[in-house]
Amino acid sequence: MSTNRPRRVLIVQPYVPQYRVPFFQGLAAALTDHNVEPTVVHGGPTDEWAPRGDAVALDGAVQLRQRLFRLGSRTVVWRDLGALASRADVVVLEQALHNLDSYPLLLSSRSAPAVALWGHGRTYDRTTGALTRAVKRGLTRRADWFFAYTQGGADHLAADGFPTSRITVVNNATDTGSLQAARERVTSEQRARFAADHGLVPERTVLYLGRLDGPKRIPFLMQAVQHAARLLPGFTLLVAGDGPHRPMVQSAAARYKNIVYLGPVFGDQRALLGAVSRLMLMPGLVGLCAVDSFALRTPLVTTRWPLHSPEFEYLRHGHNSLIIDGGAQKYAEGVVAALSNPDLLERLRQGCAADAGRYTIQHMSRQFAEGILRMCV
Repeated sequence: MSTNRPRRVLIVQPYVPQYRVPFFQGLAAALTDHNVEPTVVHGGPTDEWAPRGDAVALDGAVQLRQRLFRLGSRTVVWRDLGALASRADVVVLEQALHNLDSYPLLLSSRSAPAVALWGHGRTYDRTTGALTRAVKRGLTRRADWFFAYTQGGADHLAADGFPTSRITVVNNATDTGSLQAARERVTSEQRARFAADHGLVPERTVLYLGRLDGPKRIPFLMQAVQHAARLLPGFTLLVAGDGPHRPMVQSAAARYKNIVYLGPVFGDQRALLGAVSRLMLMPGLVGLCAVDSFALRTPLVTTRWPLHSPEFEYLRHGHNSLIIDGGAQKYAEGVVAALSNPDLLERLRQGCAADAGRYTIQHMSRQFAEGILRMCV
C-alpha cells in the first residue's frame, strides 16, 4: 500500500456519541505525521441509542443516508457508503451483524480496501444462539485486522482462530484526563455546600452514575439501598442518569430520603459527584463507568453479573474495586462494610488513581493509530 498520496482510512460508525469525540480527535492527530487521513462516516442513532441523547457533530465527519429494516425482533441498518469505501485504503467497520453495509465489504473477493473490524471480539451483554455465533465468527474471520476493546476480547478471537498478529488491543476508554483534572479542581467549600444542600453525611454517601435501564439492575440497586440504610444511619445514594427506569428511581427518591435523584449529568459536572461520594455503586452491567470510577477516585462496587461489558476486565477486587457475590442484602452489607473501613477505602482509592493512568484516551488513540499504520505497510 506504499504510495506518495495520503492513505485514506474510512471509519464507519453508527453515530458519533459525545464521549467518542476526544478519541477521534486524538486518532487524527496521531496519524497526521504519517500521511494518513482518517474520515469518520456515520448514520444516526437508531431506536436503541436515540434515547441517550448524546449524538454530536464531529468536524470533518460525513453523515450517511441510512435505512432501517425489521427482521423479526431485530432492527438492521443499511448505510449508503457510496464510492467512499472504494476510494479508501482501509475501512474500519463495527463488529455487528445488524450492519448490512458491512457484508459486501467482508464477503467480496477484494484486493482493496483492507477491512478491519472494531469491537468486543465476542458478545458480552446478551446471550446468543449457536447460529448467530457461527455467523459472527465466520464474518469476523473475513476481516484483515481486528481492533479489540480489551485483551479478553482479543483472547477470544485468537481462540476462534483469528491470527494474533492481526489483532490490536486498544483498551477502550473515555477522556479520563479532563475528568481527573475536573476532580482535582473541586474544592472543599464546593463539597461542603453540595453536602449541605442535599443533607448528606459525606462519609456515608455513595453514587450511581449511568443509564437507568434493565442491564444496570436498577430494581436490585433500589433494594440494596434500603438494606444499607437500615444498617448505616445517614447512608445516602446519589443517582445521576436517565433512561426507562427513571420513574422507578424518582418514585423511590420521593418516598425515601436516602435516595437523591439528580437527573442526567455529563462532562465535568460528574467531578463534584465523585468528590462527595465514597463509592460508586453499579450492581449490573459494568462498562466505561469503570474508567470513570478510576478518574474520580470513587471505587466501584459491583457483582459477578454474567453480562458485563469488556471494561469489567479493568476491575481488580480489593485493588481498585469490590466485586460482591450474592443478592441485594449481601451487596448492601459489603457496601456498608467498606464505608466503615477507612483503610480499605484509601487502598481502593489509590488503586483507582494508579489505574486511571493506564486506561486513557491518549493510549487508546495511539494503539488504534499503530494498528492502522501496520495495515498500511
